[in-house]
Amino acid sequence: MTALATALPGEKVHITTSPTTEPFWAAAKERRLVAPRCGRCGHFRLPPTPYCPDCQSREVDWVTLSGRGEVYSFAVVHGFPGLPDLTLVPVVVDLPDAPGARLVSNVVDIDPAEVTIGMALTVDFHPIADGWLLPVFRRAR
Repeated sequence: MTALATALPGEKVHITTSPTTEPFWAAAKERRLVAPRCGRCGHFRLPPTPYCPDCQSREVDWVTLSGRGEVYSFAVVHGFPGLPDLTLVPVVVDLPDAPGARLVSNVVDIDPAEVTIGMALTVDFHPIADGWLLPVFRRAR
């Protein structure tokens, strides 16, 4: 039997926030997926940056997304330092509610052989260190 893809154990994942990224992590703590959109030109950007890469504006609106996504790219990782039996599927997710923005995450609870480019996904949240939640994705039903 093939091991299902999982996320790293929560205690192994630590984040650092900044004024630029705090809204993303605060929303995740509320089980909401958000993306920054330029308040001037409307360009979405992930990861969050302090200014828009298109027009250099510092204006930003945080948009709550539906949580839907699609596999743009992925890899299968068998084993992790200190966790040789772990199977991870890191994924780059296209977000249809945030055109042009992609999020790096993991697909969980799936046989890695079933993951395909273009597969529909939905967001979920995995507990990590210090009470934060990490956005991860599952196959959409």
